[in-house]
Amino acid sequence: MLRRLDRIRFRGHRREDFLDLAESPNASDTECGDEIPLKTPRPSPRDSEELRDPAGPGTLIMAAGVQDFSRTEFDRLNEIKGHLEIALLEKHFLQEELRKLREETNSEMLRQELDRERQRRIELEQKMQEVLKARSEEQPTQPQQPPKGQSQASNGTGTDRSSQGLSARVQKWFYERFGEYVEDFRFQPEENTVETEEPLSARRLTENMRRLKRGAKPVTNFVKNLSALSDWYSIYTSAIAFTVYMNAVWHGWAIPMFLFLAILRLSLNYLIARGWRIQWSIVPEVSEAVEPAKEDLTVSEKFQLVLDVAQKAQNLFGKMADILEKIKNLFMWVQPEITQKLYVALWAAFLASCFFPYRLVGLAVGLYAGIKFFLIDFIFKRCPRLRAKYDTPYIIWKNLPTDPQLKERAGATVSRRLQTTSSRSYVSSAPAGLSKDEDAGRFHSTKKGNFHEIFNLTENERPLAVCENGWRCCLINRDRKMPTDYIRNGVLYVTENYLCFESSKSGSSKRNKVIKLADITDIQKYKVLSVLPGSGMGIAVSTPSTQKPLVFGAMVHRDEAFETIFSQYVKITSAAASGGDS
Repeated sequence: MLRRLDRIRFRGHRREDFLDLAESPNASDTECGDEIPLKTPRPSPRDSEELRDPAGPGTLIMAAGVQDFSRTEFDRLNEIKGHLEIALLEKHFLQEELRKLREETNSEMLRQELDRERQRRIELEQKMQEVLKARSEEQPTQPQQPPKGQSQASNGTGTDRSSQGLSARVQKWFYERFGEYVEDFRFQPEENTVETEEPLSARRLTENMRRLKRGAKPVTNFVKNLSALSDWYSIYTSAIAFTVYMNAVWHGWAIPMFLFLAILRLSLNYLIARGWRIQWSIVPEVSEAVEPAKEDLTVSEKFQLVLDVAQKAQNLFGKMADILEKIKNLFMWVQPEITQKLYVALWAAFLASCFFPYRLVGLAVGLYAGIKFFLIDFIFKRCPRLRAKYDTPYIIWKNLPTDPQLKERAGATVSRRLQTTSSRSYVSSAPAGLSKDEDAGRFHSTKKGNFHEIFNLTENERPLAVCENGWRCCLINRDRKMPTDYIRNGVLYVTENYLCFESSKSGSSKRNKVIKLADITDIQKYKVLSVLPGSGMGIAVSTPSTQKPLVFGAMVHRDEAFETIFSQYVKITSAAASGGDS
């Protein structure tokens, strides 16, 4: 591209060779449609008289200066025109390159389609060759009538040919009858199809969530109806269902009953699809107001819409993950005392199925399920304390941990071990006059070490009970210009007299921040990004040592942290004021 432009730039005379503007072309190329009119400066009558009259005030030197000035102006105009020509030529060739690239992409797609058609043609040719070969083998050879003298000698060969013709006819009949089915079992290479992923769109995300809600509505309605039957929402409906179910189980008609209910449900759905208005539900349906979709949304409305949909998706996926993790942990012996109950129950069911007839086992299971569903669950739901003591499935499910709970337990166990070892070592070397509060403050530790050692504080300074584990946030120091010093991720602690920020990236204490609560001049809630909806997730703290307030942003528990810091700040300031008055 650059070589082509250089050739175009220097394919004519150089600009120094053009003596006058009139000799240069008016347009750069046929592609340049905008002509720049260039007007030559006309000399005034006074100047012409001065040039004509050698005895006038203007001399030949002045005339030469005027000519040089006009020539420099012409050179400047020619230079501007040259730059314009180059810019237009670059635009023209860039458009050509873009058009060629588009044609190449189309040709690539056509080439791929052509390769596919060639592969299909080769496969069809192979199939045709196989079919022709099979037909040529099936066609019997026409036996020639031998002469009378050779009839007796060719009896053996005739019988062979007749047997070959019979086998060919059998093969032909078999191929005509079952050849299509045999071709279905022919192995073919799998085609790897790559699904195109759609770009992220707020409208598409909202529509998919609504589709998921509509698709899950029949399942949720079915679960609500079962819960209403178990809760005896409608006494008559639950009594009839309980009586019918127990009679069906007693007489061995439980499976036919469920199949008949499925057929009845499909029949009702067919009538509803044909236009019949059939609405039967134990729980009355509440019509939800459908909000009309807005076409023109502002940036804040779109962002709020995405946040709402993301929150719903987060909660839904969290519930599904909790259920799957609990099931996994139940079968992986994460809680041995819970899995042991399931293990014993499976062994009991296995032995019962081995030694008792299936009719008796089915009757026992069906009766227990009916009594549990209609009677026991009703009592347990009305009496929560009784359920917490005697409902074994409920107790097992509630006590099953998820993976985040297991991680929290493991972290708590490690911290307890560290605290016990440190306390044992301290008891062996500590003096006898220390109190419990001093002991706890001395050995309160963060993830990187003891609290007072990290922030260079006294041993009695320890985090408050509200923020014992700290609040995760990011420190925004707007006095700094470097990106590494401008934003730091870490944990914020509040003690009796200090506000401590521990950086998470660096192990040195230089990146940590300690602010004395008595030095704070102003504290208020802060919104880091004004574009986002809501009141924000930050706290701004002003001190005399900083020109701009320090901002602790991205705090999930912003309100709790603000109340804690503000109450401690008011407590210290009031104590200082009362001390000054005294």
